Amino acid sequence: MRLDDFDPNAINVEDQRGGGSRLPGGRGGQVGCGTLVIALIAALVFGVDPSQMIGGLEQIQAPSQQTSAQSGAEAGDSCRVDANSLQMCNDLSSLNKTWQPVFAAAGIPFQAPKLVFYSQMGSSGCGTAQSAMGPFYCPQDQGIYIDTDFFAQMDREMGAKGKFARDYVIAHEYGHHIQKLTGVSDQIRSLQSQNPRQANALSVRLELQADCYAGVWAAKNRDRLEPGDMESGLNAANAIGDDTLLRNAGRRASPEQYTHGTSAQRMEWLRKGMNSADDAVCDALMR
Repeated sequence: MRLDDFDPNAINVEDQRGGGSRLPGGRGGQVGCGTLVIALIAALVFGVDPSQMIGGLEQIQAPSQQTSAQSGAEAGDSCRVDANSLQMCNDLSSLNKTWQPVFAAAGIPFQAPKLVFYSQMGSSGCGTAQSAMGPFYCPQDQGIYIDTDFFAQMDREMGAKGKFARDYVIAHEYGHHIQKLTGVSDQIRSLQSQNPRQANALSVRLELQADCYAGVWAAKNRDRLEPGDMESGLNAANAIGDDTLLRNAGRRASPEQYTHGTSAQRMEWLRKGMNSADDAVCDALMR
């Protein structure tokens, strides 16, 4: 997508990279994609949403430094560390501009999430942030957490190539923020506690709805889309389906253990959002 007009004064950014440094370089070794797959597979096998494993993987403590949300010059510096950081900031700005009027029209209070960059490991309101978990949304502090090293792994090792594949990732996490603001995520968590046997199936609904919301955002900004963007997004959705991750890890696909949906389901709901440009279409998953 052609997004290059973010206003650093209008977004909240927190930078936990390099002990607070916002300069390129000086980053540690990368966590391999194998670690990411192991973490995701472990989550699938034990019926746990990967986001709930944050802080438990390897019992490693997060860095002790605390950084506050930035705007203005500081946020601009953090966004310009590298191309991926700048892309994420442009995406966040566009997502805010797209969804705020939707909330206003529905009479629902809107609060923009914060975007948190970290390298290898950081801290979140949900516990330790780790590269092995991939990008995630923390409802406790309404933060979207991104280790930008993940995108190189996604491109190189998962076959999810293209700029829009990265746009799709943050738009999906933003979808979880929408669910937090509308109360849908709390409703689903309540249903999961009441009926543990349906916990995974309910988790799949949340994830597919977030995929659908990502597609709606893209459709509402269709004039910014570039050739190949839709294909790039659908390819990324295919690459991170539960069945594909299990198969690529040499594990048997077990539908009852899925937490995010199959590749076909994730592509289907991303496409539905893209084709409709209507968030009401995504609500069908919660009926």
